[in-house]
Amino acid sequence: MSTASPTGAQISLQLGLASAQIAQVGASLRSLRIGGVDLVPPYPLDLPTPACSGVVLAPWPNRVRDGKWDDEGTSRTLAITEPKLNNASHGLLRFTAYEVSHTDREAVLRASIVPQTGYPYLVETTVTYALTADGIDVTHTLTNRSATPAPVALGTHPFVTIGDVDPHDLVLRIPAETAFVTDERMLPTGTQAVESALREGARLGDLALDTGFTDLSRDADGRVRHSLTAPDGRRVTLWQGEGFDYVQVYTTPAYPGQSLAVAIEPMTAPADALNSGLGIRRLAPDETWTLRWGITYA
Repeated sequence: MSTASPTGAQISLQLGLASAQIAQVGASLRSLRIGGVDLVPPYPLDLPTPACSGVVLAPWPNRVRDGKWDDEGTSRTLAITEPKLNNASHGLLRFTAYEVSHTDREAVLRASIVPQTGYPYLVETTVTYALTADGIDVTHTLTNRSATPAPVALGTHPFVTIGDVDPHDLVLRIPAETAFVTDERMLPTGTQAVESALREGARLGDLALDTGFTDLSRDADGRVRHSLTAPDGRRVTLWQGEGFDYVQVYTTPAYPGQSLAVAIEPMTAPADALNSGLGIRRLAPDETWTLRWGITYA
Protein backbone atom coordinates (compact mmCIF):
# COMPACT_ATOMS: atom_id res chain seq x y z
CA MET A 1 0.00 0.00 0.00
CA SER A 2 1.34 3.49 -0.82
CA THR A 3 0.13 7.10 -0.66
CA ALA A 4 1.49 10.32 -2.20
CA SER A 5 3.41 12.95 -0.18
CA PRO A 6 6.32 15.42 -0.57
CA THR A 7 8.61 12.45 0.06
CA GLY A 8 7.05 10.42 -2.76
CA ALA A 9 5.19 7.17 -2.29
CA GLN A 10 5.06 5.86 1.27
CA ILE A 11 5.55 2.10 1.45
CA SER A 12 3.85 0.46 4.43
CA LEU A 13 5.19 -2.82 5.85
CA GLN A 14 3.52 -5.08 8.42
CA LEU A 15 4.60 -8.21 10.29
CA GLY A 16 2.49 -9.11 13.31
CA LEU A 17 2.84 -6.29 15.83
CA ALA A 18 5.68 -4.68 13.86
CA SER A 19 5.07 -2.03 11.21
CA ALA A 20 7.23 0.38 9.25
CA GLN A 21 6.89 3.05 6.61
CA ILE A 22 9.53 3.79 3.97
CA ALA A 23 9.62 6.99 1.94
CA GLN A 24 10.41 6.69 -1.78
CA VAL A 25 12.42 9.94 -1.79
CA GLY A 26 15.78 9.34 -0.15
CA ALA A 27 14.80 5.70 0.61
CA SER A 28 14.25 6.86 4.18
CA LEU A 29 12.94 4.89 7.13
CA ARG A 30 10.20 7.32 8.18
CA SER A 31 8.55 5.22 10.88
CA LEU A 32 8.98 1.98 12.83
CA ARG A 33 6.51 0.76 15.45
CA ILE A 34 6.23 -2.38 17.55
CA GLY A 35 3.21 -3.11 19.73
CA GLY A 36 1.99 0.47 19.36
CA VAL A 37 5.32 1.98 20.49
CA ASP A 38 7.16 4.28 18.06
CA LEU A 39 10.85 3.38 17.70
CA VAL A 40 11.42 5.86 14.86
CA PRO A 41 9.62 9.16 15.52
CA PRO A 42 7.03 9.71 12.75
CA TYR A 43 6.40 13.06 11.10
CA PRO A 44 3.39 14.41 9.16
CA LEU A 45 2.92 13.11 5.62
CA ASP A 46 2.55 16.63 4.24
CA LEU A 47 6.08 17.64 5.36
CA PRO A 48 9.35 17.15 3.49
CA THR A 49 11.78 14.90 5.34
CA PRO A 50 12.90 16.83 8.46
CA ALA A 51 16.57 16.88 9.49
CA CYS A 52 17.44 14.28 6.83
CA SER A 53 15.44 11.74 8.88
CA GLY A 54 16.14 8.17 7.75
CA VAL A 55 17.70 9.17 4.43
CA VAL A 56 20.41 7.07 2.72
CA LEU A 57 23.66 9.04 2.30
CA ALA A 58 25.77 8.01 -0.71
CA PRO A 59 28.40 8.15 -2.19
CA TRP A 60 29.51 10.01 0.95
CA PRO A 61 27.86 10.83 4.29
CA ASN A 62 28.14 14.11 6.15
CA ARG A 63 30.13 17.04 4.71
CA VAL A 64 32.83 17.82 2.13
CA ARG A 65 34.67 21.07 2.80
CA ASP A 66 33.84 23.71 0.14
CA GLY A 67 32.62 20.82 -2.05
CA LYS A 68 36.24 20.31 -3.18
CA TRP A 69 38.20 17.07 -3.09
CA ASP A 70 41.27 15.46 -4.63
CA ASP A 71 40.48 12.36 -6.69
CA GLU A 72 43.93 10.74 -6.84
CA GLY A 73 45.51 13.86 -8.33
CA THR A 74 42.44 15.25 -10.10
CA SER A 75 40.75 18.23 -8.43
CA ARG A 76 36.96 17.89 -8.33
CA THR A 77 34.26 20.34 -7.21
CA LEU A 78 30.84 19.18 -6.02
CA ALA A 79 27.69 21.28 -5.89
CA ILE A 80 27.31 23.17 -2.60
CA THR A 81 24.22 21.73 -0.91
CA GLU A 82 24.76 23.26 2.54
CA PRO A 83 25.09 26.96 1.63
CA LYS A 84 25.07 28.15 5.25
CA LEU A 85 28.39 26.38 5.89
CA ASN A 86 29.57 26.21 2.25
CA ASN A 87 29.79 22.42 2.17
CA ALA A 88 28.61 19.60 -0.07
CA SER A 89 26.45 17.57 2.29
CA HIS A 90 25.08 14.02 2.57
CA GLY A 91 25.81 12.66 -0.89
CA LEU A 92 23.89 12.70 -4.14
CA LEU A 93 20.72 10.66 -3.49
CA ARG A 94 19.05 12.63 -0.70
CA PHE A 95 16.30 13.98 -2.98
CA THR A 96 16.14 11.04 -5.42
CA ALA A 97 12.89 9.12 -5.92
CA TYR A 98 13.99 5.48 -5.81
CA GLU A 99 12.46 2.65 -7.81
CA VAL A 100 10.49 0.49 -5.36
CA SER A 101 9.33 -3.09 -5.12
CA HIS A 102 7.85 -4.58 -1.96
CA THR A 103 5.90 -7.30 -0.22
CA ASP A 104 3.96 -6.98 3.02
CA ARG A 105 7.15 -7.28 5.11
CA GLU A 106 10.02 -6.21 2.83
CA ALA A 107 10.79 -3.25 0.57
CA VAL A 108 13.63 -3.01 -1.97
CA LEU A 109 14.58 0.45 -3.28
CA ARG A 110 16.98 1.06 -6.17
CA ALA A 111 18.72 4.20 -7.43
CA SER A 112 21.79 5.01 -9.49
CA ILE A 113 24.35 7.68 -8.74
CA VAL A 114 24.98 9.05 -12.23
CA PRO A 115 28.12 10.89 -13.37
CA GLN A 116 27.70 14.59 -12.54
CA THR A 117 29.47 17.74 -11.38
CA GLY A 118 32.30 16.73 -9.07
CA TYR A 119 31.59 12.97 -9.20
CA PRO A 120 32.18 11.35 -12.62
CA TYR A 121 31.18 7.79 -11.63
CA LEU A 122 28.19 5.52 -12.20
CA VAL A 123 27.26 3.58 -9.06
CA GLU A 124 24.14 1.45 -8.69
CA THR A 125 22.69 1.27 -5.19
CA THR A 126 19.99 -0.73 -3.44
CA VAL A 127 18.56 -0.66 0.09
CA THR A 128 16.39 -3.47 1.45
CA TYR A 129 14.23 -2.99 4.55
CA ALA A 130 13.02 -6.28 6.07
CA LEU A 131 10.71 -6.24 9.09
CA THR A 132 11.42 -8.70 11.88
CA ALA A 133 9.33 -9.60 14.92
CA ASP A 134 11.43 -7.24 17.08
CA GLY A 135 12.51 -4.53 14.63
CA ILE A 136 13.97 -4.13 11.17
CA ASP A 137 17.05 -5.35 9.25
CA VAL A 138 18.54 -3.14 6.54
CA THR A 139 20.90 -4.17 3.73
CA HIS A 140 22.67 -1.79 1.32
CA THR A 141 24.59 -2.58 -1.83
CA LEU A 142 26.78 -0.33 -3.98
CA THR A 143 27.99 -1.59 -7.38
CA ASN A 144 30.45 0.31 -9.52
CA ARG A 145 29.34 0.41 -13.18
CA SER A 146 32.15 2.76 -14.21
CA ALA A 147 35.15 1.79 -16.31
CA THR A 148 37.53 2.86 -13.51
CA PRO A 149 37.54 2.38 -9.71
CA ALA A 150 34.94 4.55 -7.98
CA PRO A 151 35.48 6.09 -4.51
CA VAL A 152 32.43 5.42 -2.33
CA ALA A 153 31.22 5.66 1.24
CA LEU A 154 27.76 5.25 2.71
CA GLY A 155 25.76 6.39 5.68
CA THR A 156 22.18 6.46 6.85
CA HIS A 157 20.35 8.91 9.12
CA PRO A 158 17.74 7.16 11.31
CA PHE A 159 16.20 8.84 14.34
CA VAL A 160 15.31 6.50 17.21
CA THR A 161 13.14 6.79 20.31
CA ILE A 162 10.85 4.93 22.67
CA GLY A 163 7.73 6.82 21.89
CA ASP A 164 5.75 6.47 25.11
CA VAL A 165 8.61 7.82 27.27
CA ASP A 166 9.77 11.41 27.75
CA PRO A 167 12.86 11.42 25.49
CA HIS A 168 14.79 13.49 28.04
CA ASP A 169 14.69 10.47 30.38
CA LEU A 170 16.05 7.94 27.88
CA VAL A 171 19.61 6.77 28.49
CA LEU A 172 21.88 6.85 25.43
CA ARG A 173 24.85 4.51 25.15
CA ILE A 174 27.45 4.83 22.36
CA PRO A 175 30.30 2.26 22.61
CA ALA A 176 33.01 4.45 21.08
CA GLU A 177 36.51 5.31 22.25
CA THR A 178 37.21 8.31 19.98
CA ALA A 179 35.24 11.42 19.02
CA PHE A 180 35.97 13.88 16.22
CA VAL A 181 36.56 17.52 17.15
CA THR A 182 35.03 19.93 14.63
CA ASP A 183 35.28 23.58 13.66
CA GLU A 184 32.46 26.11 13.26
CA ARG A 185 31.56 24.49 9.92
CA MET A 186 31.15 21.04 11.54
CA LEU A 187 34.27 19.72 9.79
CA PRO A 188 36.87 17.60 11.62
CA THR A 189 39.98 19.25 13.00
CA GLY A 190 41.17 16.41 15.25
CA THR A 191 40.06 13.73 17.70
CA GLN A 192 39.67 13.28 21.43
CA ALA A 193 38.80 10.49 23.85
CA VAL A 194 35.12 9.84 24.54
CA GLU A 195 33.96 10.37 28.10
CA SER A 196 33.18 7.12 29.88
CA ALA A 197 29.68 8.40 30.75
CA LEU A 198 28.56 8.15 27.13
CA ARG A 199 30.03 4.68 26.72
CA GLU A 200 28.30 3.53 29.90
CA GLY A 201 25.05 5.44 29.30
CA ALA A 202 24.05 9.11 29.70
CA ARG A 203 20.63 10.73 30.08
CA LEU A 204 19.58 12.09 26.68
CA GLY A 205 18.20 15.29 28.19
CA ASP A 206 21.68 16.11 29.50
CA LEU A 207 23.34 15.85 26.08
CA ALA A 208 23.73 18.15 23.08
CA LEU A 209 25.51 16.32 20.28
CA ASP A 210 26.34 16.65 16.62
CA THR A 211 29.41 14.48 16.86
CA GLY A 212 31.18 11.78 14.88
CA PHE A 213 32.68 8.78 16.66
CA THR A 214 35.04 5.95 15.77
CA ASP A 215 37.05 3.17 17.44
CA LEU A 216 33.74 1.43 18.05
CA SER A 217 33.51 -1.63 20.28
CA ARG A 218 32.12 -4.70 18.49
CA ASP A 219 30.41 -7.64 20.13
CA ALA A 220 31.40 -11.26 19.45
CA ASP A 221 29.13 -11.36 16.38
CA GLY A 222 30.98 -8.40 14.83
CA ARG A 223 28.20 -5.89 15.41
CA VAL A 224 28.40 -2.51 17.14
CA ARG A 225 25.36 -1.89 19.32
CA HIS A 226 24.14 1.57 20.38
CA SER A 227 21.09 1.84 22.62
CA LEU A 228 18.38 3.99 24.17
CA THR A 229 17.00 2.63 27.44
CA ALA A 230 13.80 3.69 29.19
CA PRO A 231 13.54 4.02 32.99
CA ASP A 232 11.49 0.77 33.05
CA GLY A 233 14.28 -1.16 31.30
CA ARG A 234 12.86 -1.33 27.78
CA ARG A 235 15.54 -0.79 25.18
CA VAL A 236 15.82 0.10 21.51
CA THR A 237 19.14 -0.98 19.98
CA LEU A 238 20.64 0.22 16.72
CA TRP A 239 23.32 -2.17 15.46
CA GLN A 240 25.80 -1.67 12.64
CA GLY A 241 27.66 -4.46 10.87
CA GLU A 242 31.08 -4.79 9.32
CA GLY A 243 32.20 -1.85 7.21
CA PHE A 244 30.29 0.66 9.34
CA ASP A 245 33.29 1.83 11.38
CA TYR A 246 31.93 5.29 12.24
CA VAL A 247 28.75 6.75 13.71
CA GLN A 248 27.36 10.28 13.91
CA VAL A 249 25.07 11.15 16.82
CA TYR A 250 22.83 14.21 16.48
CA THR A 251 20.36 15.59 19.01
CA THR A 252 17.76 18.26 18.23
CA PRO A 253 14.76 19.90 19.92
CA ALA A 254 13.39 20.88 16.49
CA TYR A 255 12.10 17.52 15.18
CA PRO A 256 8.34 17.76 14.39
CA GLY A 257 6.20 16.59 17.28
CA GLN A 258 9.19 15.78 19.52
CA SER A 259 10.52 17.76 22.49
CA LEU A 260 13.90 16.09 21.87
CA ALA A 261 15.07 13.70 19.16
CA VAL A 262 18.29 11.80 18.50
CA ALA A 263 19.70 10.41 15.27
CA ILE A 264 22.20 7.54 15.47
CA GLU A 265 23.79 7.42 12.02
CA PRO A 266 25.89 4.40 10.93
CA MET A 267 28.60 5.52 8.50
CA THR A 268 31.44 3.86 6.64
CA ALA A 269 33.37 7.14 6.65
CA PRO A 270 33.41 10.34 8.73
CA ALA A 271 32.86 13.94 7.67
CA ASP A 272 35.15 15.22 4.89
CA ALA A 273 36.30 11.68 4.09
CA LEU A 274 36.74 12.43 0.39
CA ASN A 275 39.63 14.66 1.50
CA SER A 276 41.01 12.67 4.44
CA GLY A 277 40.53 9.28 2.76
CA LEU A 278 39.25 7.80 6.03
CA GLY A 279 36.79 5.00 5.31
CA ILE A 280 36.68 5.64 1.55
CA ARG A 281 36.57 2.46 -0.50
CA ARG A 282 37.50 2.37 -4.18
CA LEU A 283 35.24 -0.15 -5.84
CA ALA A 284 36.69 -1.88 -8.89
CA PRO A 285 34.54 -1.96 -12.04
CA ASP A 286 31.51 -4.23 -11.41
CA GLU A 287 32.53 -4.79 -7.77
CA THR A 288 29.70 -4.80 -5.20
CA TRP A 289 29.94 -3.71 -1.56
CA THR A 290 27.28 -5.00 0.85
CA LEU A 291 26.58 -3.38 4.22
CA ARG A 292 24.07 -4.13 6.97
CA TRP A 293 22.52 -2.45 10.02
CA GLY A 294 19.25 -2.69 11.91
CA ILE A 295 17.06 -1.80 14.88
CA THR A 296 15.72 -4.13 17.61
CA TYR A 297 13.41 -3.55 20.58
CA ALA A 298 13.04 -5.45 23.81
